[in-house]
Amino acid sequence: MSFVLSAEARRDPASLPYFEFVAMIALLMALNAAAIDVYIPALQDIGSALGVADENKRQFVITAYVVGFGGAQIVYGPLSDRFGRRSVLFAGLGIYLLGAVAAIFAPTFETLLVTRLVQGIGAAATRVIATSVVRDRYHGPRMASVMSLVMMVFMVMPVVAPNIGSAVLVFGTWRELSAFMFLFGLVALVWSWARLPETLDPANRRPLRVKPVAEAFRIVLTNRIAFCYTLAMASFFGALFAFISQAEQVYTGIYNIGPHFTIYFSLVAVFMAASSFANSRLVARFGIKRLSHAALLGFIAVAALHLGLAIAYRGATPFPLFLTLFIVMMCFFGFVPTNFNAIAMEPLGRVAGVASSVLGSAQTLGGGLLGGFVGYLYNGTLLPLLSGFLGLACVSLICVLVAEK
Repeated sequence: MSFVLSAEARRDPASLPYFEFVAMIALLMALNAAAIDVYIPALQDIGSALGVADENKRQFVITAYVVGFGGAQIVYGPLSDRFGRRSVLFAGLGIYLLGAVAAIFAPTFETLLVTRLVQGIGAAATRVIATSVVRDRYHGPRMASVMSLVMMVFMVMPVVAPNIGSAVLVFGTWRELSAFMFLFGLVALVWSWARLPETLDPANRRPLRVKPVAEAFRIVLTNRIAFCYTLAMASFFGALFAFISQAEQVYTGIYNIGPHFTIYFSLVAVFMAASSFANSRLVARFGIKRLSHAALLGFIAVAALHLGLAIAYRGATPFPLFLTLFIVMMCFFGFVPTNFNAIAMEPLGRVAGVASSVLGSAQTLGGGLLGGFVGYLYNGTLLPLLSGFLGLACVSLICVLVAEK
């Protein structure tokens, strides 16, 4: 088969080999994780180059992307149901590439934040379209198998991306890093344009109307299980985004590890990915609610213990103890989001497609804003981060208790 599919082949979802299909979807999902994590080692470089005196404001490079990414997801679901997967994906990637090019030449920090917001808005299409085309092409166990393989790649990116960022910074600056992310997006655009078929059956295209979106919002907001678990996930994701925002400051500012901090960041991500994989094996045995609720309680217990020890050590525990407790917390973390998402989606079968966009937008946007707020409170100790972990996890628990009466 030639590299570029014929027009007829692009209309046939079965025309793309299974292995290539999985690899392409994984690449589209990985673009989002890379666009967040690859910038972590560059925050100090960005602050110095653009004259950002307040170190906590440097984190907004991450927050701006997450806000754009989370807020725009709700738009792409209905658009893809009306105009097809390919055209909406290419439009989103085009927006992302424009933002990435502008970021390379951003003259001020404020301009860079705008370009990052634009990148997030464009990249949101890859998240929505990736899950949509998998759902279009596969069903049942086959679909679960594809998504498991895709998510394994997605979970590896927090391990790889910061190290890529550090490697690029050895030979250049944050502007070269922005150029690298432009090339990443360009590869995704060229590959999907040449090889990805249109997976939406023309008979299943839906009119672009406000009513389906409004109906999905109504169901999510009025269904106790869906609404409360969505809030629980948004709050819990806030803890992850808080750490991503503060990671560079914690490792280099508190523990003086320097540029090698990406190794320890990757180590934590490895354990989180392993726990997510273990969840897929254990959920059938222990039940989705029992497993996720126990993990949430475990996270709260370790966060409270870590906060108490940090207070006793006057702001920061010794690094070996910090790393150990943090790995344990992230292991618990891996058992919560996937299961909470499944619980929230369970009563939304009638509007599953649009509701998925609504939930994804609410969770990412809410988590990004909460995490950004906690990250901005950094004061040279672990106390704001660990207090944020404990507070956000407790809010998540309260939402679960309300959901389950």
